[in-house]
Amino acid sequence: MSIVKEFKEFAVKGNVMDLAVGVIIGGAFSTIVNSIVKDLIMPVVGVVLGGLDFSNMFIRLGQIPATFKGNPDSYKDLQTAGVAVFGYGSFITVLINFIILAFIIFLMVKFINNLRKPVADAPPPAPPEDVVLLREIRDTLKSQQR
Repeated sequence: MSIVKEFKEFAVKGNVMDLAVGVIIGGAFSTIVNSIVKDLIMPVVGVVLGGLDFSNMFIRLGQIPATFKGNPDSYKDLQTAGVAVFGYGSFITVLINFIILAFIIFLMVKFINNLRKPVADAPPPAPPEDVVLLREIRDTLKSQQR
């Protein structure tokens, strides 16, 4: 079997296509979660904690070059200039993104698993006709032996 044919069979399998759709939707969903955290949650957290701006929390590790024309208190300006900075505020924001995204995915998986559970109140399906007939024969033979 040629490599091209094997790859074609692999690529059109249902699981591969499902995975591709999941990755695309996950990327779009990640953008939504990033916006929720950056634009809605972090400003509220900053106000509650006394006006802290997590996006601008960092420790400068490197020297500012002489040609630097930005704000020395701006994380983005220092990064753009190539100054080594330890951006723990950005990390906190990404960590909150991850926790929210993981929790939402957990809820989605839990919901899907609940949908897949069989209904407990449904009666079991009737056995096939041949099984019923064999059971009757068995019971008749047992009663004749007694």
